[in-house]
Amino acid sequence: MEGAVKLGLLSVIFFASQINCQEAILHISSGDSYREYCIVHNHSWTPLSETLDDAVQYPLVNWTSTLLCNASGILPDLVKGKALVVTRGECDFSQKALVAQSLGAKTLLIASNEDLTTPSANDSEYAKVNISLALMRYRDFLEARQAFGEGMQVKLYAPPYSKIDPSIAVILLIAVVTVTLGGYWSGAYERDRLNSGVADTEGGDNKADSGQLSLYSPLKVVIFVAMMCGMLVLMYYFYYVLVYIIIAIFCLASASALFSCIDAVLEKIGCGTLSFSVRNWNFSVRSILLAAVCISITVVWAVYRNEDRWIWILQDLLGIAFCLNFMKTISLSNFKICVILLSLLLVYDVFFVFITPFFTKNGVSIMVQVALGPDASGEKTQGNMVVVPAEPQPPSEKLPVVMRVPRFSAWAQNLCGMQFSILGYGDIIVPGLLVAYCSRFDVWIKSSKKIYFVSCCIAYLLGMLLTFAVMLLSGMGQPALLYLVPFTVITSAVVAGCRGEMKMFWAGTTYEREELIAP
Repeated sequence: MEGAVKLGLLSVIFFASQINCQEAILHISSGDSYREYCIVHNHSWTPLSETLDDAVQYPLVNWTSTLLCNASGILPDLVKGKALVVTRGECDFSQKALVAQSLGAKTLLIASNEDLTTPSANDSEYAKVNISLALMRYRDFLEARQAFGEGMQVKLYAPPYSKIDPSIAVILLIAVVTVTLGGYWSGAYERDRLNSGVADTEGGDNKADSGQLSLYSPLKVVIFVAMMCGMLVLMYYFYYVLVYIIIAIFCLASASALFSCIDAVLEKIGCGTLSFSVRNWNFSVRSILLAAVCISITVVWAVYRNEDRWIWILQDLLGIAFCLNFMKTISLSNFKICVILLSLLLVYDVFFVFITPFFTKNGVSIMVQVALGPDASGEKTQGNMVVVPAEPQPPSEKLPVVMRVPRFSAWAQNLCGMQFSILGYGDIIVPGLLVAYCSRFDVWIKSSKKIYFVSCCIAYLLGMLLTFAVMLLSGMGQPALLYLVPFTVITSAVVAGCRGEMKMFWAGTTYEREELIAP
């Protein structure tokens, strides 16, 4: 799953709408029953009410048999003081609006079989129109007509878009808990390894045993980051080919990681297992059942990966398991390697988020386009804020490299297309590798209070809080490593300096480690 990790260093991004393109709600009722549908309007036209109670209700007149490019064939008495729905096409929005206004209509709905785009016009034409105008999906109108018949009443309203959403707290909880558990697991694994008498055999290289992979050479770290940059650029140019390879790798890696995580929990709580032999091959009943469950979860995700309404739960579950297993399996041998790796990745994150928009055709950063898919943003952005098209596009493959949580307060926006708060796996894994090193160092020096581990976890929490604060104040996505790396690295260095252990913390070699744990 290395490829997906390389692409997972995504900044914190919140899906939002452009200022002049608001998703709103069409409330259709008949008697005591009602349904609500997505519409798209433009504040440059007549603004809509913010609440349902404040919105004015109008009878809806079905005139989808005409394009309303002129008033021929329509009697004003039929539409005066009412809402009128017509079909999109041929003439522009302002012409339709002016014709509807001349007939006495109070609201114009344009039913569209195409993508719902911003109903725009020349600046000089906005002032001429004083009726409400919005686009709706034609299929939604057909559904409403089938449900309510011809006697429909409509209200249009646009709930305000809130920057602060409870999904922020959920994303924060997922990130902090995953980093904390991953660091703790790495320390516990190191403690068990030392207690079992497994010793490093490569001297200062500090290669881990077969259960771990270690980054111990600055040159290898530089090569690793360079490969990440190359992979990201390749994904940008050959996305539609490589995305399926990354998805396949993610399925294999996440299923294995989920198995490792659940198996470790079952082992910790002392869940017994039955074994049997077939032709001298030993099989564990627990392992077989657990493997079946993990593979099934991964297969369900793979089949329904483009179903936004609920599949994010499985993606987050698999993502958490992957991050935990990665932090336990990959170890950084000393603080020097941690500083080099995190510093390079900070530059990587900032460059691909903030600098690359100046080189792309649509002004969207390479990081965003690769992580969310070339079609995910609809080539509409405001800074690094991503605008989801109101009309769902045909499912486009997206890399499974982010934690996703729906925006709970974006009711109108979710009717048009699910809005998510997202955080890249890399923003968990990269600082998490330093947290894991701190946890292992606590084991080496036999720190009962786990001072390095606890301090680094708190620093990560503060870094995440600052990331969210800057994002909300600036109104644009942020490269989270810009804040997480300084917080975690500086905090760890200060703790080591105050305790007089900087030399040992910096080097972290096998020789020094054996001295520290010697009785």
